[in-house]
Amino acid sequence: MNAGVIIGIIAFLVVLWGVGIGVTVFFLRRQTAAEERLVELTRGAQAVAAPKPTESGPRTGILIDSLNRALAGRGFAESITRDLARADIKLSVGEYLALHVILAVGAFAIVAFLRQDMIPGVVAALGSLFLPRVYVGREKQGRLTRFDNQLADMLNLVVNGLRAGYSVNQAMEAVSRELPAPISTEFKRVVQEMQIGLPMETALTNLTRRIPSKDLDFVATAMNIQREVGGNLAEILDTISFTIRERVRIKGEIETLTAQGMMTGYVISFLPIGLGVVLYFLNPKYLGMFFTSGFCGWLALIVAALLIIIGFSIVRKIVAIEV
Repeated sequence: MNAGVIIGIIAFLVVLWGVGIGVTVFFLRRQTAAEERLVELTRGAQAVAAPKPTESGPRTGILIDSLNRALAGRGFAESITRDLARADIKLSVGEYLALHVILAVGAFAIVAFLRQDMIPGVVAALGSLFLPRVYVGREKQGRLTRFDNQLADMLNLVVNGLRAGYSVNQAMEAVSRELPAPISTEFKRVVQEMQIGLPMETALTNLTRRIPSKDLDFVATAMNIQREVGGNLAEILDTISFTIRERVRIKGEIETLTAQGMMTGYVISFLPIGLGVVLYFLNPKYLGMFFTSGFCGWLALIVAALLIIIGFSIVRKIVAIEV
């Protein structure tokens, strides 16, 4: 049995394992609202982590469960858990790290098998290690953007409810029923936390920890202060709603004006990378000299990568305007 067949078998097994974990996570493991509330209680209602699988629920494997237990309480594991929760991705830390291994090994085996060369396999494996983090970052930022865009509508609904005679709890429950996700999901969780006995201040603090939004901080602070000193909460939230709407409008105008500059940064940054990949597949020997010419070739690649990163960072800094 030659090396190509062995690499192909490894690639097939790795992809099959990854599909099995994906099916288990996304289709089999489901928690009811009562189980989520129980998880929050047992964890002190302070974490922002994605719900952990219960003992009675489906398991993703002994290896994943052991990895989750070994990583429990670690600083980097808590950071990963927080990012997964903010992105609303139902994965544990062990599953997330296993996904890195699956992608790296699968990419290496598949590319090395197709190219019959170890170097492109190693490059593909290293590149695949960044894919889960990029995906989580995009999901987290997209969810935060959707939440910020819905916040003004949420405030209007709360203000109208307060003026109609609703309590704050009833107004937030109306938000969890009437508005779309993700804001309805988050406020439903706030209502559930208050229903199981948590103070509103703690529930709102948990919300701001899950959603790192400056506008949400203003809302939570105003509601907490009003509960302590009194005042017309509807009037306060109405003013905050107007401010948030203006900020969203101005940010939209700025994004429109800076879209061309941002696209320029993407083009000048990724064009050399794409061109290098195309040239390598068209003429591997021509571009392969960078990898076979020793220190000078690797140094040139490292310098080129650093220059691309610096140039892209400068363009992003220029077009990033805080509102």
